[in-house]
Order: sequence, then C-alpha cells, then structure tokens
Amino acid sequence: MDKIFIKDLSARGIIGLNDWERENPQEMLINIILYTDIRTAGENDDIVDSVNYRTIAKKVLAHAETAGRLTVETLATDIARLCLAEPGVEKVTVRVEKPGAVRFSLSVGVEIDRQKGDFA
Repeated sequence: MDKIFIKDLSARGIIGLNDWERENPQEMLINIILYTDIRTAGENDDIVDSVNYRTIAKKVLAHAETAGRLTVETLATDIARLCLAEPGVEKVTVRVEKPGAVRFSLSVGVEIDRQKGDFA
C-alpha cells in the first residue's frame, strides 16, 4: 500500500482539561499518513486518481482549530474519521502533539492507527 503524508501541520485551538487550557488556543502539531493506492495517479499524472493532501489538510486544520476537544485522543480520532471519509483512503496513522505541554519535554501526544472498518 502506498503512503501520502502530511508532516507537522501546525494548528492553534482549544485542547486540554485545565481551565487555562480552555481559555487560550494552544499550538498543536499534527502528522498524518494516508494509506492508499496511487499507482494510477503515478502513471497518468492526474490528481483525480490520487488523494488530495491539500484538501485533507484544510479539513483537518478547520476541525482542529474549532473542535475544542478535552483530549488529544479524541482529536486524533476525529482526524482519523475525517481522513477515512476521503475516497481512496483505506488506513490512516494520526499523531497529535502538544508542544511544551510538559516541562522538560519538546512535546507530548498520541499516535493512532485506524482503518475504514473501525468506524461505522
């Protein structure tokens, strides 16, 4: 299976459990790997036969910046669901990080793998 990736997509939104986290948008880094078959697009040079990463990035940014989730686990699941709704995407890996959320670390977060059949 082929992979299309979106690396270090930067979003600012409400994420977290603490009162101060609910008041001010925080930076989030989002990484996505879309598993699909891009052989036809590779042969005919037509985006119609691929997954448009720009379209997905826009949808993910819009959601991450407005969802107001409490946990990165839920945001990652939301993003996986959005990606799997795109035609041609069979599996997705989503990583959501909160840079600077824990003292003495660059970032903390979660990474999940989901497939089409994981969501009803």
